[in-house]
Amino acid sequence: MKIKIFSFFLLAFQIGYAQDAVEKSIYDPTAVFSPFINFQPSTVYRSASGNPGPNYWQNQANYKISATLDDVKNSVTGSVKIEYVNNSPDELTFIWLQLDQNKFNPESRGSKTTPPGLGRYGIKEFVGGYSISKLKVNQPGANSKNKENKSIIDDTRMQIFLNEPLKSKQKIEISMDFNFLIPSNGADRMGLFEAKEGKVYEIAQWYPRVCVYDDIEGWNTTPYLGAGEFYLEYGNYDFEITAPYDHIVVASGELKNAKDVLTSKQLDRLKKAQNSDETVMIIEKNEVGKKNSRLKNDGTLTWRFSCENTRDVAWASSKTFMWDAAKANLPSGKNILVQSVYPEEFDGNNAWGRSTEYTKHSMEFYSATLYEFPYPVATNVAGIVSGMEYPGIVFCGAKSKKAGLFGVTDHEFGHTWFPMIVGSNERKYAWMDEGFNTYINMLSEKNFNNGEYHKFTKTQDMAFFLRGTMPIATQPDAMVEREIGSLAYFKPAIGLKMLAETIIGEERMTLALREYIRRWAFKHPTPFDFFHTVEDVAGEDLGWFWKSWFFENYKIDQSIKSVKYKNSKPSEGAIITLENMEQMPMPVELEIKEKNKDAYTVKLPVEIWEKSQLWTFNYSSSESLEYIKLNPSGALPDVNTKNNIWKPE
Repeated sequence: MKIKIFSFFLLAFQIGYAQDAVEKSIYDPTAVFSPFINFQPSTVYRSASGNPGPNYWQNQANYKISATLDDVKNSVTGSVKIEYVNNSPDELTFIWLQLDQNKFNPESRGSKTTPPGLGRYGIKEFVGGYSISKLKVNQPGANSKNKENKSIIDDTRMQIFLNEPLKSKQKIEISMDFNFLIPSNGADRMGLFEAKEGKVYEIAQWYPRVCVYDDIEGWNTTPYLGAGEFYLEYGNYDFEITAPYDHIVVASGELKNAKDVLTSKQLDRLKKAQNSDETVMIIEKNEVGKKNSRLKNDGTLTWRFSCENTRDVAWASSKTFMWDAAKANLPSGKNILVQSVYPEEFDGNNAWGRSTEYTKHSMEFYSATLYEFPYPVATNVAGIVSGMEYPGIVFCGAKSKKAGLFGVTDHEFGHTWFPMIVGSNERKYAWMDEGFNTYINMLSEKNFNNGEYHKFTKTQDMAFFLRGTMPIATQPDAMVEREIGSLAYFKPAIGLKMLAETIIGEERMTLALREYIRRWAFKHPTPFDFFHTVEDVAGEDLGWFWKSWFFENYKIDQSIKSVKYKNSKPSEGAIITLENMEQMPMPVELEIKEKNKDAYTVKLPVEIWEKSQLWTFNYSSSESLEYIKLNPSGALPDVNTKNNIWKPE
């Protein structure tokens, strides 16, 4: 999910406060240089190196779904059949499902924990939620046949009790019917948009989904309150959407029955787009809503899709869609289809007319830099949602333009890698997808079209993001909403940026990210799996960094305490003393300028702070010093720059 860039800066000033300079150092090296900070022995499921263990397991959920969109009642009615495979070593006596639509009800926990101002995740005067019926469970064992299964619905969770335990390596089939009313803006993740010529439906969290059962917590049943996103099992999906005849439907995965829903002209254009680096129009502006643009002129059409090895699927439907597409070229030599759908009023080169170009860039850049895009299609949808990601499809604000549209498109598609490929627990660790994604977005933005939208920003200029009241590791639903932009997005991204620029280097940082994705693609890593992978690749013990930046709210304030000449003679060298004022240590970069000489850069490792808050070293000067400057490149977000410069009195 995205936060608008401008909003980030506005947010920073809203939550910022005057940073009082620390007059006396508060630094305690024993608090950050402990050998037990990052201590985690190997198990058969997870290695201390950051790899999955030799007996790593995860369960699988395969779905067959049929749903119908009613554009008069604004509702979805459907049925789902779930094949659930127990790969765990445990016997399961019940199954937990997520019913996230139940958040959109005044009686839900999410509604009752939403502040009066509603914020981003609240919803006003809407009574929604699932209606569930015809629950059936088919499981191995004669004793379970023809017996009803007890079930309990509690807020956004459903517990189904099994008539006999589901043993390791066994499968079970769960089916049910469901329906719900579509909220106009469902926590900025789904909803409907009133375009000039009709409604745009963006549909997500739309079917009952199995909760994750893992080796860390067993059943993960944290309720859906709004800020915390999703944690889902991987599996294969076959689904069909029945919509009014005049609608265009796009979804995660591949359209399997194009000949049943598209005209011959549209099929020809799609074929052309699949072989074109330039954007091809599938439905042009003057064709939207015209009778000859659809196969029939009454009733409904059913669109069938499939998506393999995915954790979720979403879709969108509207009669207002323009539609364009092109191909993206992947490192393996394969091509995928990249496409955009949007109401005609948002066409144009300053707006959605370039969406497919942006999508193509994201697919090609991240595939080459990190890991190849795994799905056959990538679709960008213009609608009510300001920015939200799903496998193979993203929802972006219809009114976004220029750099804003590029930014949100690139961010939402960046989520393909975190958390669609690397399936972290978003409901507890928002920074493991939002923060990582924000970091790779910085790389992508710089790369797009010779830096068309790139503006270089020093890390020092982001120091105001350190002024929040909570650590990054705070669960998202426990974060103050105005600090989510900092804690989930920018602060973790700044952390990765500092790792790359000041601690392990950009090359090793990229190698570590690639290895992390390779190890945990389509699996469920924890924060420690990431930490240990980076250490494994970089060959560094970074426990001090993880504790300071992710688990605590420590700040960085390096200072120049004193400068003296040996025997009061500049020609005999200078004695420079540095002091770490705040609790977080970092490597040191100093720019030293002697009279009649070019400035010289001195770099010192973080280990200078292992014993004390003070570090003194000799600099072999031959002339008097004109100035000394700490953090000259601005690579550190130092909270007090007033003590970073020394000049002779």
